Amino acid sequence: MTTPTTTTTPQAQPDGPTRTLGLFLVPVLLLAGVIALFLFTNGAGLNVAPVAPIEGLSFERILFRPGEIEVQLRNTGPEPLVLAQLVVNEAVWPFTVEPDQTVPRLGSAVVRIAYPWVTAEPYTLRFFTANAIPFEVVVDAAAETVLPGQQTLLSFTLIGLYVGVIPVFLGMFWFPALRRLGPRWMTFLMAVTAGLLVFLGFDATSEALELAQVVGGPFQGVGLVGFGIVGTFLLLDAIARRQAVVGRSESDQRLAVAFMIAVGIGLHNLGEGLAIGAAYSVGAAALGTFLVVGFIVQNITEGLGIIAPVLKDRPAWRSLALMGLIGGAPAIVGAWIGGLSYSTVLAVLFLAIGAGAVFEVVFEIAKLIQRDIARRPMPLTVFTGVMVGMLVLYVTGLLIK
Repeated sequence: MTTPTTTTTPQAQPDGPTRTLGLFLVPVLLLAGVIALFLFTNGAGLNVAPVAPIEGLSFERILFRPGEIEVQLRNTGPEPLVLAQLVVNEAVWPFTVEPDQTVPRLGSAVVRIAYPWVTAEPYTLRFFTANAIPFEVVVDAAAETVLPGQQTLLSFTLIGLYVGVIPVFLGMFWFPALRRLGPRWMTFLMAVTAGLLVFLGFDATSEALELAQVVGGPFQGVGLVGFGIVGTFLLLDAIARRQAVVGRSESDQRLAVAFMIAVGIGLHNLGEGLAIGAAYSVGAAALGTFLVVGFIVQNITEGLGIIAPVLKDRPAWRSLALMGLIGGAPAIVGAWIGGLSYSTVLAVLFLAIGAGAVFEVVFEIAKLIQRDIARRPMPLTVFTGVMVGMLVLYVTGLLIK
């Protein structure tokens, strides 16, 4: 009896890390060679050098102090530029630059102008570079800039409390009354919450895109908006899916959605705090006051949105308090950042992150609504709730904008 013989084919040994790294580097080295060839041949013989110099200058902040104007600017062009001349309201005026009049690409500089400015007067500052290219910034009404200090920090903290924490908690105080409503009303309130958040998301996206237009070209403002929205949406969605995998009860899942709503609203309130702090920091006290009153009226509805998913349950008061702080307290941080060290790039990113968080929360609420109405469809109730939520914020927006 013969036993069958089996032949074994030797398995290919895996490549070592050095060979793998080499395979990754080959295309990179070839690409570097192509770029070097393009530069060596002067753009393939087309002489692509610009006829006129290309320069860019963005104004990040303007501060008014007694007898002095300070301008913080950044070179957003492809090459270094030299600040050669300044015209203030049609008059050539001397100035000093720190650290140097030659500003490197993406470098920042601080221009100080000894100028007897007058409160509430408009001023036009026009800078000329060494290539005689003008860059202009207009101040509609000059006012003394709030200087950082302990009292200033306390004031911005109080503004954040008025705008974020207090109205959000006041909205959450409706919890006992709303628990008495029937299932149809609870579905309606969930839809109202979705409408509120949809409007907040579009509003934050619009503000972010508007600010993106004044961010320098190299910072790619629109791309920054997309990065913030998409990245935040996918991150929160991944967190929500991981939480769903864990075998939790429906009440725990609703509580998780409520916390996510609080996070989304908190990120939105961070952007609101930035706007208010920036308005006060440039001396626009009337605008800041107007924003505070308007946001107080608007944000009481945000507290309602936080508690809507858990109206069927009895969450611990500690959970409710924590959700209120998550939703409202970021307005304090935003007021600090906007009032003491405002950055347009950070403002764009924060607004985009807030929009992405809000859109993802709307997605989670839609899944909850779909689950609630699976047995008893209520399409008109959901439609009416979403429209009411959007209309509420539209009307309150008329008080702010």
